[in-house]
Amino acid sequence: MIEQLSWKVGGQQGEGIESTGEIFSTALNRLGYYLYGYRHFSSRIKGGHTNNKIRVSTKPVRAVADDLDILVAFDQETIDFNFHELHSGGIVIADAKFNPVIPEGKGMALYAVPFTDIATQLGNPLMKNMVAIGATSAVLDLDAAVFESVVVDTFGRKGAQVVEKNMEAIRAGAQYMKDELGSQAKTMKLAKADGKRRMFMIGNDAIALGAIAGGARFMAAYPITPASEIMEYLIKKLPDFGGAVIQTEDEIAACTMAIGANYAGVRAFTASAGPGLSLMAEAIGLAGMTETPLVVVDTQRGGPSTGLPTKQEQSDLLAMIYGTHGEIPKIVMAPSTVEEAFYDMAEAFNLAEEYQCPVIFLSDLQLSLGKQTVEPLDYDRIEIRRGKLMNGELPPLPDKDNFKRYEITPDGVSPRVLPGTKYGIHHVTGVEHAETGRPSETAANRRAQMEKRMRKLEHIHFPMPVHKQLRHEEPDLLLVGFLSTRGAIEEAMERLEQDGVKVNHAHIRLLHPFPVDDVRPLVEKAKRVVVVEQNATGQLASLLKMNVGHADKIASVLKFDGNPFLPGDVYTKCKELLAQWPPLKISAMM
Repeated sequence: MIEQLSWKVGGQQGEGIESTGEIFSTALNRLGYYLYGYRHFSSRIKGGHTNNKIRVSTKPVRAVADDLDILVAFDQETIDFNFHELHSGGIVIADAKFNPVIPEGKGMALYAVPFTDIATQLGNPLMKNMVAIGATSAVLDLDAAVFESVVVDTFGRKGAQVVEKNMEAIRAGAQYMKDELGSQAKTMKLAKADGKRRMFMIGNDAIALGAIAGGARFMAAYPITPASEIMEYLIKKLPDFGGAVIQTEDEIAACTMAIGANYAGVRAFTASAGPGLSLMAEAIGLAGMTETPLVVVDTQRGGPSTGLPTKQEQSDLLAMIYGTHGEIPKIVMAPSTVEEAFYDMAEAFNLAEEYQCPVIFLSDLQLSLGKQTVEPLDYDRIEIRRGKLMNGELPPLPDKDNFKRYEITPDGVSPRVLPGTKYGIHHVTGVEHAETGRPSETAANRRAQMEKRMRKLEHIHFPMPVHKQLRHEEPDLLLVGFLSTRGAIEEAMERLEQDGVKVNHAHIRLLHPFPVDDVRPLVEKAKRVVVVEQNATGQLASLLKMNVGHADKIASVLKFDGNPFLPGDVYTKCKELLAQWPPLKISAMM
């Protein structure tokens, strides 16, 4: 038996590749296995190669697997494109319709199964993906019945006959494969899972659910990959909580509508990707100047311009911190798991209201669209904090005076009132203003208001700004990352430790204001620091050098080809860097 399996299905977009992976992985999730799935897809509606790689394990996993046990292919391009990932002893299960071919002498087995022919004989060639699932179940020695509840959920609305036909296709595929395998039918049998029920969801769903739990009742957005699922989820769910979603004509309108709703007292946000955030820059500056709470989700993808709309990248970091003209206080946060995405999104609304500033919630395509096993969420952890929002009756104002909405305060946060509050009248404008909001361009006022706004950054409290794995007081190597690289870093860390390298890990969750006091001691104690990130210029490394120094001991491992980091990528590059650096005293293996 094996503790872990890597399975991939591939073909042309529109062939049901996504649904194949969804049914396979959901069934295994219901058996209690831990899963991590990542889809490779083209930026078009139909056609172009797509695949879905799913890692199945009896233990938690947070990264794409380095290699591949089983490749299910619906065309030759899938074999040509993905064959290199198969390890010796791996299996290709391909549709016999296209006469599949694999390279000789590689130690892999090819099974040509007539997916399309079997499905056609059963009455519908579209069921070829169900035949493929059945063939996979035979290799894993899984009873076809384990897929029945998922098939019912997927096709039940179409009637019992459709459900039975799909189950028949699964059974037919399983039987054909068992006949082909013969005595080898149990070579990839998975060890039994614990049977516990866990959630299985993409990061975007967790972000949307976190927004609801955090009190958001309005979202304005324009569809864009890889953020659209947030809006799609909330279109279905938010009305149940008295909320609404508006699809706007563009990202500028989306951001300004969210600002308006927040000004009126409704927790509101918008979500987009890099191109959309570029359009929102001026509006984000308006929220900073008017000190209006605002949450903006940036699901990063390959850039610049249209770039790689459906591929992984982390190149918006510095733009999110410094992108607006002028200077405003801003919080930039970055969860590293789907669970964190849920809790952090709820917290983002608290921070936006407590500090009356924009909060940029950073994600990336891998985190947003990668599907992970998630432990049951604890809604009791969510609290609603509205900061200095004035409730109840205000004291009367002196004659001809206005409410001091932008009052100079020690912590930089002024009292806030909702429109229509008696004695709360004040001006709101994007130009520099005095305490009551009236425009003022005097030098003294400018200094006072600018210093007041920027003081907010000195008082921000963020729960767990750095996720730390500290095994050694003085490590040979400190690995630093953010967002979805966490899983690959953690696995590389284990492999380096087995080689006798003392490794610590710091994953940055608060990127601005940078958690200097948390990070500097970790950097100072490490002999070497490697920053792992998915961009071409080492943006996180630059941020690290700018805030904590020690540039001479910091190196980067970069990837910007659109693909996520594999654990082996990080491990190999760290080994290369250790070999290039001046000799280190590496601790011996125990």
